[in-house]
Amino acid sequence: MNTNLSFWDKARSFHGHACPGLAIGVKACEAVVEKMGISPSFDEELVCIVENDACGVDAIQALVSCTFGKGNLIYKNTGKNAYTFFDRQKGKAMRFYFKKRMADMGMERDAFQQYLLDAPVDELFDCKEVDGEAPSHARIFASVACEECGESAAENKIRIQNGKKVCLDCFTNYSRMIIQGEIA
Repeated sequence: MNTNLSFWDKARSFHGHACPGLAIGVKACEAVVEKMGISPSFDEELVCIVENDACGVDAIQALVSCTFGKGNLIYKNTGKNAYTFFDRQKGKAMRFYFKKRMADMGMERDAFQQYLLDAPVDELFDCKEVDGEAPSHARIFASVACEECGESAAENKIRIQNGKKVCLDCFTNYSRMIIQGEIA
């Protein structure tokens, strides 16, 4: 199935330019429509967990209306081109892992982008049903003023430091943990 041009045009307009990363996100949206039979989310009926913060995420926001602001787009920082969609109404969830790499394909950027747009979703993604509950609905938190800078932040982001309520910008993190050779 060739990519619906209106999908591509809408995503490109939202993102600001055409690139292979955006094409991956467009194809992930095409995959979720094809495999799960979904439509864009009016509120939080559809939830997406994205495992990267790259160009493809813009396609997900533009095409299936999963957004950070609405609370139905969740970022899980694994660095993978993987997208897990939860359909709350049908109680169904699927993970779409992008299995191709431009370097492995021996293609230039523009040729790879075109290949992505033309290829069937099953050629590009491992599509698997997953078990588990959809993430909880988004919550609205009270604002709390930081006692250092005076700016307000959501109460779940406030920390106590030296007996004061402080925002994450004013908070001095302390850790004795080593991650990848550096003290965190």
